Amino acid sequence: MELELPHPRSGVLFGSPVPPGTGWPGDVASPATPVASRPAQVVRFAKAVSTVEQLDAEISVCRACPRLVRWREDVAVAKRKSFADQPYWGRPIPGWGSVSPRVMIVGLAPAANGANRTGRIFTGDRSGDFLFAALHRAGLANQALCVDAADGLQLKDTRIAAAVRCAPPANAPTPEEKAVCAPWLDAEWRLTRSSVRVIIALGGFAWRAALEMVRNGGAAIGSPAPRFGHGATADLGEVILVGCYHPSQQNTFTGRLTPQMLDDVFAQAKALASVE
Repeated sequence: MELELPHPRSGVLFGSPVPPGTGWPGDVASPATPVASRPAQVVRFAKAVSTVEQLDAEISVCRACPRLVRWREDVAVAKRKSFADQPYWGRPIPGWGSVSPRVMIVGLAPAANGANRTGRIFTGDRSGDFLFAALHRAGLANQALCVDAADGLQLKDTRIAAAVRCAPPANAPTPEEKAVCAPWLDAEWRLTRSSVRVIIALGGFAWRAALEMVRNGGAAIGSPAPRFGHGATADLGEVILVGCYHPSQQNTFTGRLTPQMLDDVFAQAKALASVE
């Protein structure tokens, strides 16, 4: 852990990575939270969690993928030059939002200098700016501002999670890392599925992860499995899966994903989930 630096909003000093239980906004872990350091422990811990808060805490201290642990912590120490005066969360990113959502959004993985810095998924980077602005326009967020975990942002009837919880090098987790992390997403689905009516998958990676999550929850997924596409829908019995291009800079800067296209997806999801 490096020299402590002030949080950009609260001014409280933190080291990078942030130790659990030291007061970072939204951190529900403590020094006593059990740490999964091997894949088998991820499976065991994920099956045993009984509340969303317990799940979030255990996700946030996971160390089961050595390459990802090394990368996220190296980034937290090296930092991007523009954030050199800030502490970095540098830990896995739990899901965030309603604990009984009607809409669940699944993304790929945290950004190295976004959520890996702020501790909240899609917060602090251009993808989050694009995504939360659309959620605000749709009435699923109280504001578009998404700069840190204490900025006042709240989601309505919506929860956001990632298929892989640690920032991966080159935004590319390996198949093995995705498999190790999958039990956490399965547990999140087990704890929230009774209320979820629509899953929005941001990109093909998230689409496949969502299908696997629902299948692992006991649903029958046909063969061949539904194919990803922007605006594609798949009726999975208990829930509707909706595809959306990922709000990456590559997609938003080139116009592959426009604000209107994202607005249309959220309007469709709200209608399907009967969110007012």
